[in-house]
Amino acid sequence: MPPCWVRLAPKIAGMAGRIRDEDVALVRERSKVDEVVGEYVTLKRAGGASLKGLCPFHDEKSPSFNVNAARGYWHCFGCGEGGDVISFIIKMDHLSFAEAVEKLAHRSGVQLRYEESGTAPNRQKGERTRLVEAHAEAEKFYQAQLATDQAKTGRDFLTERGFDAHAAASFGVGYSPQGWDGLITHLRAKGFQDREILTAGLAVEGQRGLYDRFRGRLMWPIRDLAGDTVGFGARKLYDDDQGPKYLNTPETPIYKKSQVLYGLDVAKRDVARSRQAVVIEGYTDVMACHLAGVTTAVATCGTAFGSEHIKVLRRLLMDQNELKGEVIFLFDGDAAGQKAALKAFDDDQKFVTQTFVAIERSGLDPCELRQKSGDEAVRELVARREPLFQFAIRTILAGYDLNTAEGRILALRAAAPAVAKIRDLSLRPEYTRLLAGWLGVEIAGVQQEVALASKRSRPAQPELSAERPVNDEGATMPPANYRDPAVQVERESLKLALQWPVVVGPHFDALDGQSFTVPAFAEIRQAIADAGGLGAGISGEAWIGAVRDKAPDDRVRTHITALAVEDIRIDVEGAEERYASSMLARLQELDTTRQVEQVKSKLQRVNPVEQEAEYQQLFGELLALEQYRRGLREQGIGSL
Repeated sequence: MPPCWVRLAPKIAGMAGRIRDEDVALVRERSKVDEVVGEYVTLKRAGGASLKGLCPFHDEKSPSFNVNAARGYWHCFGCGEGGDVISFIIKMDHLSFAEAVEKLAHRSGVQLRYEESGTAPNRQKGERTRLVEAHAEAEKFYQAQLATDQAKTGRDFLTERGFDAHAAASFGVGYSPQGWDGLITHLRAKGFQDREILTAGLAVEGQRGLYDRFRGRLMWPIRDLAGDTVGFGARKLYDDDQGPKYLNTPETPIYKKSQVLYGLDVAKRDVARSRQAVVIEGYTDVMACHLAGVTTAVATCGTAFGSEHIKVLRRLLMDQNELKGEVIFLFDGDAAGQKAALKAFDDDQKFVTQTFVAIERSGLDPCELRQKSGDEAVRELVARREPLFQFAIRTILAGYDLNTAEGRILALRAAAPAVAKIRDLSLRPEYTRLLAGWLGVEIAGVQQEVALASKRSRPAQPELSAERPVNDEGATMPPANYRDPAVQVERESLKLALQWPVVVGPHFDALDGQSFTVPAFAEIRQAIADAGGLGAGISGEAWIGAVRDKAPDDRVRTHITALAVEDIRIDVEGAEERYASSMLARLQELDTTRQVEQVKSKLQRVNPVEQEAEYQQLFGELLALEQYRRGLREQGIGSL
């Protein structure tokens, strides 16, 4: 058998014990936060070292998710989540700390060392890490089996559909042997326990013990956005196979079919670059599209395209009002395909981006179309896309006889609700006009029917709740006037202390704790002092981490992360020291102003005749404070 059908994969070694602290630090250093986050979220430059994207942890229309590559931290000003690269992986992939470190170590090529432990080997690794390793080993096993004599039927299946050995290797296609427990035996030999194999969804427990879930099938590895194999799609090859045509991995701790799109791991960069995603229905269709040059094609894995899939694509498309892209649903031309396209109409409203549908009228799927007419035909199919709204409305009209007055009225009443569902108010009048033209009736009648349909479908308006204070980025904050210029000076001074500790230096350490009037800011100031102050000589990610470690609670840690990632904007390059000096002088001036007001208040309560000594003391203190304040003001102005 030609060796080109075999695809080799790196060996995975088992470890045990607690990960050494110095190795954790090395993983942080080599795992650039912008690169890791960029595998899940499309990021755009937002000035300086800051990047922005749509938050993966809550739904939003405008990007409030910030990443500061220089500081090594991320923060969302919309939902308040934030942290370093390890905390991002923990939250994004629902991992333990150790599992997140192991995942990043594998990604960055760091060989982790573990402290000795009395427990059995491999039990110290997190569940997700072990399940991913089991899938990686299974993928290698299936790929090797594709080169055996037993897999000839599978290779013939691929060849007949226009896929050679190179194409199969590119997508990791393999073969599961027809035996009872070939994979289980292989995984046991690699040190995996039956419990792990079963939890991974690679085996089924029967009356006689475990047996392979996938037998006698072509195997497609299903990978997450980071490229880890988390499941398999298996295609039936033999007539005596009583199972379904396609059998997929069941729901497991690492595989959620509603959140995974096949092919997105290889398509994500082109999806982000071209602002286009092509959604199709099968594994071979994805392969055919990519080989034909449609490299933004992805497919669902045994389930309908739903809201969780939409969230994944929106993050990659930067699906917001300012950056509109395209989602193209590519369906078969049969009745089932048209029904699927109409189902997509309901989900379209969850995208800000433009949504299209492309249907091959001959009934061929993309794989069959490529075989019959070549790569160009697949690209032309995508190019012939039509707006999904238009397709849905015209499909409704096709069910009526438009040659009669009665048919046109019935068609209008059926199509008007579809037009009324269009949430983009700028599009609705255009489709009202188009519907009038397609029906051949006066536009006024269509407008009236659409208005009635809109009124019938309008939901009850919720009561408005009192707004909480927000900062300039829209983040909910503790009670404080964050638009107050004085509060903004406090905020900017803390940003300088966290991001430019070497520049700000001892001047910040000398500040009185009373300089910060916002409680959260005062707590951050105390955390900075508890971390050793700016004179500790720590900078960068390590400095921010040290301050976070001294914070009293998660609320303060969230503020620290936000200040660490927010960009510091200065108009003149190289003016960091002057800007910092000006800001700290302004902060001290504000503090001195408060002291001046306090002394003035005391003076008003002191009788200059009966309490002359106290009056003279306060008066002298007031003069000194006024002189000091003038000096600070001049220093602040002179530093600009």
